[in-house]
Amino acid sequence: MTTLKILPLGDSALVCEAGVTPTLATQRRVWHVAALAREWPDVREVVPGMNNLTLLFDPLTADIDVLGERLRDAWQTQPSVGEVGRDIEIPVHYGGEHGPDLADVAKQARLQPKTVVQRHTAPEYIVYFLGFQPGFAYLGGLDESIASPRRAEPRLSVPAGAVGIGGNQTGVYPLTSPGGWQIIGHTACRLFDPAATPPALLAPGDRVRFTIASLDL
Repeated sequence: MTTLKILPLGDSALVCEAGVTPTLATQRRVWHVAALAREWPDVREVVPGMNNLTLLFDPLTADIDVLGERLRDAWQTQPSVGEVGRDIEIPVHYGGEHGPDLADVAKQARLQPKTVVQRHTAPEYIVYFLGFQPGFAYLGGLDESIASPRRAEPRLSVPAGAVGIGGNQTGVYPLTSPGGWQIIGHTACRLFDPAATPPALLAPGDRVRFTIASLDL
């Protein structure tokens, strides 16, 4: 089990760090501790991250030492063995105008673009956490052979629905924004809708599969 490191963040938050190497086992423990901590008195918010957890509390009523001990105790308890999350399918239009960086990813990986697409759609991905944008899911499970460094010059505008690869992760931009990931496709799925309940399509623990809606090589 990864050792938990707890650090103060100002006078009203604690950050729990669990190493630097992301693993599904560690993420499951992060989700487990987050679920427990949300029920504790004086806790205002719990924010799971990649290998970490931020707990915000009421500094006027909470005892920071007690919260730290509760976090350590919770980390030692066994997460539920039951699966959390849902199965989500995301159809993607790969290549062409929808995936302007597909050829560059293929060249870097020394593969044909079609092979990159096949390897991108093969795994079942797990949502580790949401961050960067509302509804942006960091997914674990990318085939290491198609991992690709971020662009040397980020784009000023990446459209909502763009599917990209950044390092050893892949994800979908929920909103139009600047971005430096390699864009290999686009989906019509709406990842974030403030009028929906919940507003984000994906949540930690969800299982995601990308499918081929079209292929333009």
